[in-house]
Amino acid sequence: MEKDVPKRWYRKKAYACSTYSSNSWRSLPHAIEPDDLKRLLKKRFTPRDKCLILILLRTGMRISELLALKVKDINLKQRVIIIHDSAKNGVCRIVYISDDTFKALKKWFKVRDSKKKFLFYSYRSEKMSYYIARSTFNKCLKKTFLKRKGYTLHHLRHTFASELLSSGMPLESLQILMGHSSIAVTRRYARLTNSALEKDYFRSMQLIERGEINGSYRDYCKI
Repeated sequence: MEKDVPKRWYRKKAYACSTYSSNSWRSLPHAIEPDDLKRLLKKRFTPRDKCLILILLRTGMRISELLALKVKDINLKQRVIIIHDSAKNGVCRIVYISDDTFKALKKWFKVRDSKKKFLFYSYRSEKMSYYIARSTFNKCLKKTFLKRKGYTLHHLRHTFASELLSSGMPLESLQILMGHSSIAVTRRYARLTNSALEKDYFRSMQLIERGEINGSYRDYCKI
């Protein structure tokens, strides 16, 4: 192994290659498969359960942030949710309410106890516990025959990030929505799907075929 190369890398034909790529994949975020997500969203759940799933899926907030969410933090008119003191960095941020989440919230507001200050609560407590939230999601997975896939509540956050990146959202914008203090954390989600990679390829190739690439390659380092 060369001395000037980090221990976790080795050189092969002048390229740095990871010696632990198989293990590193395990630590990367995993999203819910598109077909599984469609099945989950098509299934009918109670207004509370549907709302809980959609908020996590469409805002990317952490489960701890969701459980701490109060009704006063939600502005349906402006379609925004204020997250006070992010769970990881203590910074306040704003996330947005999608169309399907908007509908789910309105349905939940119609049947929930208006005296409760937290958006989600249990019948014995002012605030829903993580255990109840996890059990609720697991029941939804069972109803859609997805329990064996091993999905958790946190997979909804991963799915949020993966879908936005696949649709073309810049990393810098996603970083703000996710509440990451470092863009290096957001970059872990940048494993593009085949469809996004295909779009990027043909978008770039159109520029090339139109002859819109100018300048010189002389100053570029040889690969």
